[in-house]
Amino acid sequence: MQPTIAVCEDITLIILQNIPASMTFVTEVFETIASMGIDVDMISLTPPQSARTNLSFTVSDDDLVKILSYTSKLDSGTVKPVVSSGNCKISINDAGMENCPGVAAEVFRKAASVNADIRLITTSEAQISLLVPKSDFDTILEALQNP
Repeated sequence: MQPTIAVCEDITLIILQNIPASMTFVTEVFETIASMGIDVDMISLTPPQSARTNLSFTVSDDDLVKILSYTSKLDSGTVKPVVSSGNCKISINDAGMENCPGVAAEVFRKAASVNADIRLITTSEAQISLLVPKSDFDTILEALQNP
């Protein structure tokens, strides 16, 4: 495997806690965000706890004010938005990851070796993306680049 590593800085993590466990609600959230001209990148939906769940996603730090004007009004105030800006995304890409056990374990081992603060992880067959605070960015990037 010859993975490539891509980075993106100035990322805001939005966590919507206590949202309705409804795909209709999730769809409405992302349709509204799209109508505001905001690009969403990493997305993670936790398994529901009864009728509620949590939704996490990332946007550019440049869209922070716009996204907060929307998320603060969600579901009549029962949804609790948690915001963390100034993050960086590190993506490890390799088509050879598919059907190759242990790739995620290796990435996580390297992150753990530098005690990195990982805010969010998303994956696909050929990509693992880690959202890290800017303070850990250089350390974790170096760990991931070393064999």
